[in-house]
Amino acid sequence: MNELYRYLTLAVTAEWRRRPDDERREHKRELAAAVAGNAARVHAYSLVGTRADADVLLWAVADDLEGLRALEVRLAATALWRHSTRPYAYLAARRRSRYLAGHEHADSEQARGTAGPVGDKPYVVIYPMTKKRSWYALPHEERTRIMGAHFAVGHRYPDVRIHTGYSFGIDDQEFVVAFEVDDVRRFVALVAELRETESSSYTERETPIFVGRAMGLAEALDDVDGTAARALVT
Repeated sequence: MNELYRYLTLAVTAEWRRRPDDERREHKRELAAAVAGNAARVHAYSLVGTRADADVLLWAVADDLEGLRALEVRLAATALWRHSTRPYAYLAARRRSRYLAGHEHADSEQARGTAGPVGDKPYVVIYPMTKKRSWYALPHEERTRIMGAHFAVGHRYPDVRIHTGYSFGIDDQEFVVAFEVDDVRRFVALVAELRETESSSYTERETPIFVGRAMGLAEALDDVDGTAARALVT
């Protein structure tokens, strides 16, 4: 069964940052408990130091839409939810690429739209993407050829793991792509090469871009208000 992905960002308010330490601590504990008690599998990332308009990224994976909806209903019942906004949120589904016919991929999991487990590399880069309509006017064989060259570049970066989510008809973008990496500079090198491929000329939009540090949700929330730093100083 093709899983559904929900990418959700949280930005806490300035007022919440001024709340007493014990109150913020309880708010964070409540939110973490709400996530842990849900059927959806949730991976947390700190956006501190990489985005100015969002603090935490949650990547939720569920077998159906109700699992994702139930998660957000639980989150909506928490105090921290009321003290935060959701500046960006995306919905996508995993499925096999149409352009893999006759193409031997190095990783069969990647061929199905995701490669390997989620969350076992330190960083993730995620962004929504939409292609130009002229792309879909090309014959399928031509698109397959172009994507073959695109895949060939990716093969030169086996340490960069890609997860492709498809959003046709269920969200404003067409794809949400997530790349797990050990060093973000490797991703810079990969994208620089991809910019020179023919497929790049058919990209309409691929922003905003989120670079997150993988960690437990409690740790990510402690990054937001500096609790982690104060603990180190103490």
